Amino acid sequence: MNTAAALPILIPLVLMIIMIINRSDTLARWTGVAGSLLLLACSVYLFATVRHSGILTLQAGGWRAPFGITLVIDLFSGLMLMAGSVILVAVSVFSVRFIREDCCNNRFYVFFFSLAMGLNGSFITGDLFNLFVWFEVLLLSSFVLITYGSTPQQLKGGVKYLALNLLGSLFFLAGTGLFYGETGTLNMARLAELLREGEYSASLNVSAILIFVAFGIKGAVFPFHFWLPASYHTPNITITSLFAGLLSKVGVYAMIRVFTLLFMHDQVFWQHLFLVVAGLTMVIGGMAATAQYETRRVLSYHIISQIGYMVMGLGIYTPLGIAGALFFMIHNMLAKTAAFMVAGLIRRVKGSYELMEIGGLYRERPLLAVLFIVPAFALAGVPPLSGFFAKFILIKAGLEDGHYWITAMAVFTAMLTLFSMIKIWNEAFLKKTPGNHPGINPPVRLNWIDLFPPAFLGSLSILMGLFAGPVFRFALEAARVLTNVSPYIESVIYGLSP
Repeated sequence: MNTAAALPILIPLVLMIIMIINRSDTLARWTGVAGSLLLLACSVYLFATVRHSGILTLQAGGWRAPFGITLVIDLFSGLMLMAGSVILVAVSVFSVRFIREDCCNNRFYVFFFSLAMGLNGSFITGDLFNLFVWFEVLLLSSFVLITYGSTPQQLKGGVKYLALNLLGSLFFLAGTGLFYGETGTLNMARLAELLREGEYSASLNVSAILIFVAFGIKGAVFPFHFWLPASYHTPNITITSLFAGLLSKVGVYAMIRVFTLLFMHDQVFWQHLFLVVAGLTMVIGGMAATAQYETRRVLSYHIISQIGYMVMGLGIYTPLGIAGALFFMIHNMLAKTAAFMVAGLIRRVKGSYELMEIGGLYRERPLLAVLFIVPAFALAGVPPLSGFFAKFILIKAGLEDGHYWITAMAVFTAMLTLFSMIKIWNEAFLKKTPGNHPGINPPVRLNWIDLFPPAFLGSLSILMGLFAGPVFRFALEAARVLTNVSPYIESVIYGLSP
């Protein structure tokens, strides 16, 4: 049964090969949708299997851990696989019409599934070196996608993106090398076992800092965040939506995974560091967003601010805090992707992303207004949407553990987010269209393929709020596994079911 753990990597690999061989653009588009649905079905099956049978492990090539390549799926990685697959399905449908704007060929889908393979590999790998490898697969795929279309703006944004992320990879590789030199292994379960038996050395402390910087760059936390708003507004909106939902979340996933397993011996130091970084990330991202008048830039800065909430949960480091971080991560993947898709629809009907150049959408496109207001209110934390419960859990965890200042910053950032969403609403939907920017003539008609992806993600955000209890229980179960790593170690090293 554990051989199924390799499916999240094998399925996109096979789909990549099909896309390389295939020369039909139409077939490529619908194969992209079908392949994403297959990945979603696979992730749901694996999550159900983990809940029923415990942690799944696969030792590639029959090499016993910690000597071989280990794949591990627990509740945390299972949740992330499902959430990531939902985003892939929505983006694949959205791409059917929107990717034609730049280039009508199947190259997009080759790197779409390459990115999916890197994403899933990062979620299920059991050792640090292969986490580095999957990060590089993600980096290569995302760089090709961010420059897809080869406009000067895209190339400029792509260079910034590549340079900073290569720097993060260098820090990660250096930290990983120090780990291997000190312990002789990079298997995360074996490292966790060794670190619980012995003492930290100076080189391992240096390794921890290097890895923190690497994940900080990948996750776009303060002060390593500036590459994200400089690059996310440049590609096709399909690609921006894909990145907004997935890329920075991989960095946060890795941070939660590695630091709960390996680096929480010096818990006071790391808690303080994570909380300070979380607070600055939230406030600086939120304040920067309020000064923007281009929809993609507003939403990009709010990716940064909301990463701060996820790091806040890790800094609190209680089961409730980490469960809040996981709940918030899934909520944000859904709502943020939907918000960027709606920004793309606005641009399609009005011809611009600039808020000063558009208006009148509430009367002209009431359905588009509904599609925007759901993810916007979810991001702002308005009940009963998913964002309200995500922030409520984190605020409750902060108050229970006595972290009042970070809780106050979380509330303040929520107000900044609400202000930004109201600004987009007022400018794009309520005010009249400026006379010197009449928009596209004749008017563009949006069909169901355009509207379905944000409607699908918005509906999931509503359902996540209405059924917050069951989702929270899944997140809390995953958080308890993260704060009690013995079952993870026993499953990987000794093959014992928890």
